Amino acid sequence: MKRLMSRVSLCLILAVFFWCGTLLSDSRRLHEELIRLHVVANSDSQEDQQLKLRVRDAVTESLKQNLRNVTDADRAKQYIQEKLPYIQSVAQHVLEAEGCSDPVAVSFCQEAFATRAYDTFILPAGIYNSLRILIGTGQGHNWWCVVFPELCIPVSTADFREVAAGAGFPEGLNGALSGENGYELRFGILDAIGKLENLLSAG
Repeated sequence: MKRLMSRVSLCLILAVFFWCGTLLSDSRRLHEELIRLHVVANSDSQEDQQLKLRVRDAVTESLKQNLRNVTDADRAKQYIQEKLPYIQSVAQHVLEAEGCSDPVAVSFCQEAFATRAYDTFILPAGIYNSLRILIGTGQGHNWWCVVFPELCIPVSTADFREVAAGAGFPEGLNGALSGENGYELRFGILDAIGKLENLLSAG
């Protein structure tokens, strides 16, 4: 009986270690392989907020076709870094066309993000790769999305799962991000890992 209990305990311990290992792998994959788009408006005035959305639309449209053909996260990072001057010119052109003289600062960096819910999925907190576009003084509300893989374009949960699966995300991670029943605990732990990461980086 004792031998049986020892074997059961060992199996449970191994299962917990394996599960924790997959969670850490999922967290690393999210934070290293996603590229988020972060557009910061000049102010919270209605005009500046509308300009922010026009910049968002122009930038995502300018990147969409080429990034759609990229399946490797490292190649996507390289492509975006090479295109920073072009992205800045796209954003600046939008402002100038609207008669706005605010400057635009574009960078590729790592930023701490809070938990963020989108229409068809939710991303845990954590430090992510970020294409950051700062308009003017950058005192207005932000707009976030995911530029790679193209997760913000899908309009349904099925579309999201297809894109995420195509990016190599495992089934358990897809279920956690799309809020599927049975994956709430998995998402909660991923979110807690990300919040701890944010806290440590702020210190």
